[in-house]
Amino acid sequence: METNCHIDREKLEFQQILNKKIVKLRLFCLHALVYGMGVIVFILKEYFGVCFDFFPVTYLNYVVIIIWTSVFLFSAIDLIVSYTIFGKKWEERKLKSILEKKQEKQKWV
Repeated sequence: METNCHIDREKLEFQQILNKKIVKLRLFCLHALVYGMGVIVFILKEYFGVCFDFFPVTYLNYVVIIIWTSVFLFSAIDLIVSYTIFGKKWEERKLKSILEKKQEKQKWV
């Protein structure tokens, strides 16, 4: 028989996992926005000769764009893998196994 405490704990664990995923998705969207603006500025600077002489844009070159693109692609792949491969069914199984292990370790005296 499941108690309300067990159900509440399960909901709390699930809520925490969901909050982490939401924060991860929001940060990825922000990173995508900033990356898109950086690529646009880089293209304007390199190919159209627009003069940007202020601090962060002055050092925007091919090496920075290559490194930034690789970091962006890594975070995109990480996000896609966490949402598709480790879907809702996997999360529920993992959550149940974690909760079962916690209950087995918990000793009532």
